[in-house]
Amino acid sequence: MSFLPTADWPTLRLRADLLRRTRAFFDERGFLEVETPILSADTVVDRHLDPLATSLEGLGPARTLYLQTSPEFAMKRLMTAGGEAIYQITHAFRQGERGPRHNPEFTIVEWYRRGDDYAAGMQLLGDLCAALLAHGPAERVTYREAFLRYVGIDPLTATDNAIAGAARSKLPDAAAAFDCSQSPPDRDAWLDLLLTSLVEPHLGLSESGTPRPTILCDYPPSQAALAQVRDDEPPVAERFELYVAGLELANGYHELLDAEALRRRNQENNRLRTADGKPTLPEESRLLEAMRQGLPACTGCALGFDRIVMLAAGKPNIAQVMPFPVERA
Repeated sequence: MSFLPTADWPTLRLRADLLRRTRAFFDERGFLEVETPILSADTVVDRHLDPLATSLEGLGPARTLYLQTSPEFAMKRLMTAGGEAIYQITHAFRQGERGPRHNPEFTIVEWYRRGDDYAAGMQLLGDLCAALLAHGPAERVTYREAFLRYVGIDPLTATDNAIAGAARSKLPDAAAAFDCSQSPPDRDAWLDLLLTSLVEPHLGLSESGTPRPTILCDYPPSQAALAQVRDDEPPVAERFELYVAGLELANGYHELLDAEALRRRNQENNRLRTADGKPTLPEESRLLEAMRQGLPACTGCALGFDRIVMLAAGKPNIAQVMPFPVERA
């Protein structure tokens, strides 16, 4: 009977409780809950994130608008307009994402706090994880440390050929599929294959196999997205992600403040999207305009709320923690 929900009532009650606890966590720390448009002329320009587009008619010339892949752009505009500490619980949308851990429409929790540096951003994320899942404090592991431990290569200094060679020797079937793909894999594609196949299954677990939150940090600069790049030797992006029991839960940045750097990253991502056979996305945005006026120093983070419910409820499939996934929407 397709009218029925796919989540049972105990899970929906747990979901509601986790929503209350999330709001209480931020309210206790002085954050203001905000709402921003789900439908916007702007969208995140990312090589791998594909927004759902629609045409708005009847209000002048027809315009293409995008269902937001996250509320990031609008929330940063609020920060530029005087926001101090803000959070939002909303729905986000991503084209083509469906599987045990993905639904095209999902619930996201996103927050920004003025003045937070990289360490403070990771600490706040770890505190929220502890408040919702009660697995204790989060450990921090750098991207480099994780690759050296589980792959045996240095992802920051190894050559492209060495990284591809590691994938071919350790993951021959997946690497063969990569090699036969229409788009030749680049360095980041090989790194992502190694990360998802060999590194991620170990993250967020103790040596005994029990859940222990892990924050993976210091990403390669080519994977900075909207994070600042720290001038280490070699440089690293001040980006961090939270894992529990091998499941990625959150993605955060010590936020990029340079509008010109964001414009260049947008151009590069559109170049890569074109190479991948994807449509380009708008490079100019109201966020760029705001950043030219001055985005304050801050750290921000986005958390997949449905995955938090999956862990708390012990459910292996995202459809089991939401009433109506896309097949029943």
